[in-house]
Amino acid sequence: MPPLKASPPLSFRKMNGLGNEIVVVDLRGTKRTVLAEEARAVAADPLSRFDQMMVLHDPKTAGTEAYVRIYNTDGSEAQACGNGMRCVGLLSFAARQRERMKFETKPGVLDVHVVDDQCISVDMGPARFAWHEIPLAEPFHDTTRIELQIGPIDAPILHSPSVANIGNPHCVFWVDDVARFDLGRFGPMLENHPIFPERANISLAAVTSAASIMLRTWERGAGLTRACGSAACAAGVLGARTKRTGRTVTVTVPGGPLLIEWTPANRVRMTGPATDEYAGVYDFSTGRAQRLN
Repeated sequence: MPPLKASPPLSFRKMNGLGNEIVVVDLRGTKRTVLAEEARAVAADPLSRFDQMMVLHDPKTAGTEAYVRIYNTDGSEAQACGNGMRCVGLLSFAARQRERMKFETKPGVLDVHVVDDQCISVDMGPARFAWHEIPLAEPFHDTTRIELQIGPIDAPILHSPSVANIGNPHCVFWVDDVARFDLGRFGPMLENHPIFPERANISLAAVTSAASIMLRTWERGAGLTRACGSAACAAGVLGARTKRTGRTVTVTVPGGPLLIEWTPANRVRMTGPATDEYAGVYDFSTGRAQRLN
């Protein structure tokens, strides 16, 4: 495609948050943006493959480090990515040695606190529960248990999920065993269900104690993932909202544990590690990524 071949090379850092593959691109000081087709091209190369791409632009708000745009594998934009924000925080800490920073995303300004690479906290903002805030295509008075199911009416395989918006739409099905269901099969259908006009992240959650949840997620625009930070936040908040857990819970995703805290002031804080893997550059003229270190 000539437009892509004409695009200048894109430098990036490959990182991960508990196995959630993240690519960070710093475009501060430039007027460049990343197009959806460029994001899809970068995601297609194994060396630059990502679940989410975090693109840093010059700050829009005083006191913030950057304005962050977030892209999914399919080139669509996401409003939130907790694992990606931990990666951005770790990278910024390495450059500036500031433990506390603020970054702006589409939903608002997020506080990031870097203690070390095993303890990075992100204030993901408020949880939203009203049907039009999630959003849903039709009114539901009680979003702790909406009418949605997979399978026969009289014997559904999955049913009655809880929903919330933690920067982006989340749908959580409560199950006894997250490994018992073929999420790779049901995920695409549920992500694109008409009840979700902006699509949704689909999770299976099993409560193992008042302070622990097991979680698997089909991520909107990315597919099955080893970790989805905002989904872990949604599961933690919805576990407390439905009286299944307390307000502080360890959510274990396939990549490992995340600590989720839902404060009385309705702020959602997520704490976990991030890993910096290597630097690279994607050359649109060749359609190839190259590792630099």
